[in-house]
Amino acid sequence: MRDKIIFGAGIFAALYFIRNLYVILLQLPDEAMQGAVYRIFFFHLPPYFAAVFCFLGAAIASGMYLKTKRWHYDVFAVSATEVGLALAAINLVTGMIWGRQQWGIWWTWDARLTSALITWLIYLGYLMLREGIKDPSERAKNSAVLSIFAFFAVYFTYKANEWYRTQHPGPVLTIRTGKNTIDPAMQAMLFHNLFAFLLLTVVLVAVRMRLEDSQRAVESLRRRAHAVA
Repeated sequence: MRDKIIFGAGIFAALYFIRNLYVILLQLPDEAMQGAVYRIFFFHLPPYFAAVFCFLGAAIASGMYLKTKRWHYDVFAVSATEVGLALAAINLVTGMIWGRQQWGIWWTWDARLTSALITWLIYLGYLMLREGIKDPSERAKNSAVLSIFAFFAVYFTYKANEWYRTQHPGPVLTIRTGKNTIDPAMQAMLFHNLFAFLLLTVVLVAVRMRLEDSQRAVESLRRRAHAVA
């Protein structure tokens, strides 16, 4: 039953993305200041917020693991972190593409961009840490501590847009309506694609958790085999 729900949610997410692509590419008008390139923000902002939810969920699950020592919290934490890392990579890459069109450069060591890259590297380090620790209990404990502290980097990246005014602009697409803001249709599509990314995130985390459970079962069998041998 669970597999059918995950499969159905995945199909729905795929169809939703197709519908969103049709509207974004063929129905929405160009933005007044940026032209057609603004459309990349429909695939730049939603992955960022989906990644934030992943990292927040991983931090909460890590705290619960430290409190309860229940393995399913560690399973969720690593699964959410891997998916969040992929989403954060999409955010970085699409931002670079936009920057090339608007600034004429692929990258600059701007406070917001640099903090986003550092945050991505910290979570990459989280996965590397897990690979380097063989004992399951020690691996879960140490990675849980890192996950909790890593979320401070996520918060810093979010606030850097307010604290610093360097190369990276302030919010380009706002959710407010009225004068000098985005068209309501563009605003609605931003939320539509955010929902699609969140749904895809849930599906990917669920699939990754199933894979993690299978990997742990195999590891357990290997440890038992070595103990017998």
